[in-house]
Amino acid sequence: MNTTRTLCFVIAALSSYAALVYRLCQARRSWKDGAYRTLIATLLLQCLTFTMGALAMGGGPLLGVGNLAVLLMHLSAVAFCVSAQIILLRWAAADEVAVRKTRYWLITGIALDVLLAALFFLADGTARPASDFDGTSEPLLLTYLLAFIVSQAIPCVTIYLQCGPYARMTDNASLRQALRLLSVTAVVLFLYCLARTVNILTAAGGVDIGAWKVAASVFSAAGIVMLSLSLTNSSWGPGATRLLEWARTYRSYRALYPLWRDLYESSPDIALEPPGASVSDLDYRLHRRVVEIRDGWRDLRPYIDRTTNGGCDPDKEASAELRQAFTEAAQIKQALQAKLTDTVPQDNKDAGDFDDRDTNNFAAELAWLTKVAAAYSKLGKAS
Repeated sequence: MNTTRTLCFVIAALSSYAALVYRLCQARRSWKDGAYRTLIATLLLQCLTFTMGALAMGGGPLLGVGNLAVLLMHLSAVAFCVSAQIILLRWAAADEVAVRKTRYWLITGIALDVLLAALFFLADGTARPASDFDGTSEPLLLTYLLAFIVSQAIPCVTIYLQCGPYARMTDNASLRQALRLLSVTAVVLFLYCLARTVNILTAAGGVDIGAWKVAASVFSAAGIVMLSLSLTNSSWGPGATRLLEWARTYRSYRALYPLWRDLYESSPDIALEPPGASVSDLDYRLHRRVVEIRDGWRDLRPYIDRTTNGGCDPDKEASAELRQAFTEAAQIKQALQAKLTDTVPQDNKDAGDFDDRDTNNFAAELAWLTKVAAAYSKLGKAS
């Protein structure tokens, strides 16, 4: 169990250091920004918190003082939560409101750290076994532990309550995404506070909950990884969004290929330029592929038999749109063969548009053609 808890501290510490290094790389152009300096301070405190946590799991004294790593972990955790709250204020509140509330949180954080330090030394924390900090019936140390949990839970609640309204207020997409992730993080860290409270109280009451004790460490590590992501989202978020959009575009581009390939072989004139494997300017290539599929489909209209219903139907529970996609894919497959033999069916689709679909809505058009292409792939290449 101690191995798992230590691993959780190490994961939290590594994610914190990764976020800190990532943000420090932007120091040259961002250092004059007060929010950026607050963010760096928060990440430093976050690193200190979980570095001390990992050291505390070793059980040995730090600088010759017993349980000093535990005390430093708790004190820096309070400062780190206060700093995270201040970052949220700087992100979302007006300057006057942010200054006033920042002052309030700084005073509160200092008071909590003084209280925790006083309780720690009054409870003779330096002379106690490290296991007492998992939970004990000794009143002063129990008060210390519960005060620490309250100091962590309150910022979780306030951050969660503020993130939703702030996310709706901002027009900045990456900031809105960061605030939403931060609200989820606050929930996960609040679950850590609940699990930690259960650990403390059951240990104080002499109840052994076994492996469930590790739940608090898991929630803590997961929450800190998510927090590290949310605190750096404004810089990596846009790039990640662009990467995801590129991946979706490429997936659509590849999905349309089997259908486009056979239509191109049947009507080479549909291609504005020679086909290539390059994925540069992918948006343009995807638009061209959609246009070329439609042009190839138009060329096939004299050979498309309206009476063809499909040769490889989907499941009976499939939607009407999916069944229609299979029908049109089967008609294309049959029409390609009919064109090769110059066989014109009596009831063809030589007139009319594409089943009254809105071809001006590119997103809807792409989604529909992707369904038809997927159905076409299942039917096999036209011969």
